[in-house]
Amino acid sequence: MKSCEFIVFPILVSMIVTANLTLRRFGPEDAPFVFELLNTPTWIQFIGDRNIHTLHDAENYIKMLHTNFYSKLGYGPILVALKEDETPVGLCGLFKRAYLDHPDIGFAFMPQYAGKGLGYESCMAIIDNYPFDVLYATTTDKNIRSQKLIERCGLHYEKDIETPEGTKLRLYKKVFIK
Repeated sequence: MKSCEFIVFPILVSMIVTANLTLRRFGPEDAPFVFELLNTPTWIQFIGDRNIHTLHDAENYIKMLHTNFYSKLGYGPILVALKEDETPVGLCGLFKRAYLDHPDIGFAFMPQYAGKGLGYESCMAIIDNYPFDVLYATTTDKNIRSQKLIERCGLHYEKDIETPEGTKLRLYKKVFIK
C-alpha cells in the first residue's frame, strides 16, 4: 500500500507528500539549506567534503543536480521538508553511481532532525514509488545509524565493495518482484 500522494515525472516523481513530509526537487531558493547541510560534521564524516564553501557553490551544486540527475536520468536527490511548515530537514533520493549497475538510495538529515523517523518515512516514500527491479544502498562500516535505517527499509547486506577512488563501502540490495 502506498503511503503517499505523488505527481508523476518522467521516471520517478517530482513531488511526494507523506504524513509528515513533503519531498520535492531542489531549486535555486534552496541554496542556503544546501550550504548548511553539506557542511554539517556528519555529512563531511560519512559522505565527504563537496567543497561547498559559499552560497554560489551551493547554487552550482543544485544546478548540477538538475543537469546530471533530473534532466539526464529523471531522478536524483530531493529535498525533504516538514509538511506543516516546509522547513527543510534533509535530502533523500536516488543516485546513479558509475560503479553500480542500478540506482542507490541515499539520505542525509540535519543533526537536529536525525533519529526522529523522518529518514525512514522519506526513504519508504521513495521506495514506494521505485520503478526499477533492483535498488542498492551504500554506507561506510562506521555509519551504524545509516546501516540500521537501510536494513529497516528492507535492503539486505550484499557485500563490501571499493569505489574507483578507493573508498570501502557496505553494499545493500533489495530486489523487487513486479
